[in-house]
Amino acid sequence: MTNTPHASETHRPLIALAMGDPAGISPELTARLAADEQVNAAARLVIIGDRRIFDEGARAAGLSPELVDTTLEALKGSAPDKVAFVDLGHLTPEEIEQGVPSLAGGTFCSRNFNEALALAGDGHVEAVCFTPFNKQAMRYANPDYDDEIRFVTRAIGFEGKAREFNILDNIWNARVTSHIPLAKVAESLSPGAILEELALTDQCLRQSGIESPRIAVAGLNPHAGDGGNFGSEEEEIIAPAVEQAAERGIEAVGPFPADTVFLRAPREGYHAVLTMYHDQGQIAMKLMGFDSGVTMLGGFPFPVCTPAHGTAYDIAGRGIADIGASRQALLLAAKMASRLQQQATA
Repeated sequence: MTNTPHASETHRPLIALAMGDPAGISPELTARLAADEQVNAAARLVIIGDRRIFDEGARAAGLSPELVDTTLEALKGSAPDKVAFVDLGHLTPEEIEQGVPSLAGGTFCSRNFNEALALAGDGHVEAVCFTPFNKQAMRYANPDYDDEIRFVTRAIGFEGKAREFNILDNIWNARVTSHIPLAKVAESLSPGAILEELALTDQCLRQSGIESPRIAVAGLNPHAGDGGNFGSEEEEIIAPAVEQAAERGIEAVGPFPADTVFLRAPREGYHAVLTMYHDQGQIAMKLMGFDSGVTMLGGFPFPVCTPAHGTAYDIAGRGIADIGASRQALLLAAKMASRLQQQATA
């Protein structure tokens, strides 16, 4: 069973929640989060979007959350104690066809996310969460859009190292390469690149409250290369990186065969699995729990979290969206933000 993350009893961090794609389940999920007792006990929410779109989601969910109206400018001076809403007034329900990605939907998401990130970047909120985006809609609005990490990087002018983590049942999945063609994976691996990911994974695990993280490292080739019979990357690239990580005090072990490492991790007490490419970890994680996983963008000055699932266009407006992953994303963001606050005031 998943151990529910929770914020400090003495600190409920202020979290900006950007409304996601209006043509999917994001409006409903946003309304459910606003009314969720666990979320409200752990954090103070500021929802950024359009109240008309939110109200459509609330009607679908059968809820009437109590909200306090605020503005972006007002948030820079004082933080509300109850769920607050910043109504940007930039989209009407009539402009959106449910289940269809659009320029209007992508523009809506982009504005909400940009405003949330600006608040966090300026220190007015302590974390950012968002309900699911649709990548096609985001590309309509941002032709150079690749993924959320690059969006955040550009929005706040970040120059450090950031990476996407997927989290399910207390197992984190980190990866060395992400959104690149499979044909380019092997040439993109190096001891330095793997060590960098191990260091960031160790850092983010500690921020989430794990004091002594253990990381299992996957091989690239079948049977982790089988002693060089199926490839040399394990012996020449991955193993040296694991050794260097140990020298830096990072507890990483491997490389293990990728087809068994996700079975080994919970059994042997590993907190994370570092995979070499996107689908090597994503397939395993989504098979283990597609509807309950969390995506965390680690390495930024503040936590950025979202449910790992998509916009679920097929059930938009039906009032049956599962809040589980969205709740876990908010609770993880609250826990990480609280720990960062505690470290800053220690």
